[in-house]
Amino acid sequence: MKKPSPKNFVLDTNVILHDPTCINHFQENNIIIPLVVIEELDHFKRGNQVINLNAREFARTLDSITGNEIFNGGVSLGKGKGKVRIVITRGLAQEIHDVFREDNVDHRVLSAALEANKSGKEKTILVTKDVNLRMKAKALGIPAEDYTTDWVTNVEELYSGKTIVEDFDDDVLQRLYQPPFEVPAKQILKKIKNEAVPNKYFIMRNSSRSILSCLDQEMEKFKRIDKQVAYGIKPRNAEQTFAVDALINPDIPLVSMTGKAGTGKTLLALACALQVRKNYRQIYIARPVVPLSNKDIGYLPGDVESKLAPYMQPLWDNLKVIQDQFPETDKSHQLINAMIKDEKLVIEPLSYIRGRSLQRIYFIVDEAQNLTPHEIKTIITRAGEGAKLVLTGDIYQIDHPYLDAQSNGLSYLIEHFKGQKLYAHVNLEKGERSELAELASNLL
Repeated sequence: MKKPSPKNFVLDTNVILHDPTCINHFQENNIIIPLVVIEELDHFKRGNQVINLNAREFARTLDSITGNEIFNGGVSLGKGKGKVRIVITRGLAQEIHDVFREDNVDHRVLSAALEANKSGKEKTILVTKDVNLRMKAKALGIPAEDYTTDWVTNVEELYSGKTIVEDFDDDVLQRLYQPPFEVPAKQILKKIKNEAVPNKYFIMRNSSRSILSCLDQEMEKFKRIDKQVAYGIKPRNAEQTFAVDALINPDIPLVSMTGKAGTGKTLLALACALQVRKNYRQIYIARPVVPLSNKDIGYLPGDVESKLAPYMQPLWDNLKVIQDQFPETDKSHQLINAMIKDEKLVIEPLSYIRGRSLQRIYFIVDEAQNLTPHEIKTIITRAGEGAKLVLTGDIYQIDHPYLDAQSNGLSYLIEHFKGQKLYAHVNLEKGERSELAELASNLL
């Protein structure tokens, strides 16, 4: 069988900012980076956002392999890989200028792809996460693709963390109702077949009874799961019961929760963190700042604190709901104020945790669907000894301009961590805000 000819891939800036290791994921194909992309990356080097770190990481990577040849024939990326080269774009190609006229970064990237297609024998493809730029490229006859290396293949089949098993043997269910409220897994594994993974939750039922259970980390036994009140918050359905179990389990250092608005993701994570606060030196709650319509926070009036306040307010609202479960004179109510004052409980934008130690921290990342796979990896790999990481979000409600249900970091995490002993996932299905909120979430 004839080996396919290598292709050329022209990278847009947003691909590099999405994944600074992207040049290692094109196999034997060659990579072309327009010089204008390097110039645009220069504007992102300063700052503490993950996007700034990505720009600096890519610059260091490119610098480590660079040489005189990177502007000519290109530099090899290693055995079994293609070459990377930088091309200089001197103004717009005539075809681009005739159609768009405006000389900007996007159009210069288009020019680079067009020139590479004309001058080389290899097929050249523009890779960009900007859907509008892909449309422009295709209109000009330039092949264009999204960067799909870290995509989840089928979102509809994404791991839910839960399975319902019907017509269950009543003898087994009866044993789960009696001390020690567990049964050996080998009695059940044949029935659930491919559904068995560590820390997975099950609703087992038959015509006369049902029970909530979990397969343990070693897949040796099923244990009964009971409703537990977490700092005044009581689970209202089976999925919330499963979530509380995972969130307070010290043997599961990584938990993810998905679900539409109103299912209780953030509320449960906060309540459980407070419930097990004695096991950790600090509770940290953070969320990425992704302004609506992709406008920078600089557009908002006021200082940095007042600019960020609207993004952090939903977290404070959830904390207030938990606090209001108790009278103001109650110790549990007062403890939350004391923890905030002593910085034992901190709510901040995700970018502010840069450089902080994550040892013995209960770390909640809200709205994690607005993070890239590389950002998710950066956060998890910084977990210290005794830390617990909880990531919550709705993979269908994304504010990031270059992410969707397939390409966001939360979906990527769920697909890749499924089956790991240190990980549990729960998808919350039923909204618990109000009947109106549930109806709106389903219809609109």
